[in-house]
Amino acid sequence: MDVDKDTLCSAGAAAASKDDDADSFTKVKSKKTQKRKRGPDGADMDTDGPAATKRPQFPPISGDRLRGPDEMRKVAVPAHRYTPLKENWLKIFTPIVENLQLQVRFNLKTRNVEIKTCKDTQDIASLTKATDFVKAFVLGFQVEDALALLRLDELFLESFDVTDVKPLKGDHLSRAIGRVAGKGGKTKFTIENVTKTRIVLAETKVHILGSFQNIKMARTAICNLILGSPPSKVYGNIRVVASRTAERF
Repeated sequence: MDVDKDTLCSAGAAAASKDDDADSFTKVKSKKTQKRKRGPDGADMDTDGPAATKRPQFPPISGDRLRGPDEMRKVAVPAHRYTPLKENWLKIFTPIVENLQLQVRFNLKTRNVEIKTCKDTQDIASLTKATDFVKAFVLGFQVEDALALLRLDELFLESFDVTDVKPLKGDHLSRAIGRVAGKGGKTKFTIENVTKTRIVLAETKVHILGSFQNIKMARTAICNLILGSPPSKVYGNIRVVASRTAERF
């Protein structure tokens, strides 16, 4: 079988052009993050740079500089909470001063509880805890229940209005609040025991104290009661949710 000379010449030219393309191709560097090596002094050094660059090293900051200047928080006290505050002042004053190392006073002119840090304050989060503690008492919670805010980190306060769930007026609003409270407070106590929360009903305001998950269960139950669900159905729903949560954790 004879092969044409022109065919052989064209095949050779194609092979030569492929070799030229291979020689002219340059490999592109990967764009992946380059690993850094640590120098003898602990500083990060770039391995690909022309000269190793050191990252700046900052000395640890002291606790005094981290705390900064003294801060103060104010909690307004409504008129109907003056007497309970006066009666329970020693129970409020003692944990704030002795345990959290803060300064506290009640300003008679402005009717505010003023809480301030001092040089003995060790934890910068103590001021927020003390403010939440006093605020919970002002909203109507017992001192013993509000003290849990100082001892535990995963407790929160949540407040909402009954009219936020459903715009009610007159007798309809009164009946909705009555459904949430129940006869003699039975419904409210049942929700508190099942969801492990504390609930305060102040006119149209609802205040809930507890962990995030428990507040969510109690809020759902209260909203269902406001919307008109019978208490028996609400009891069943929150018991099912509470048992699932207990199994999960």
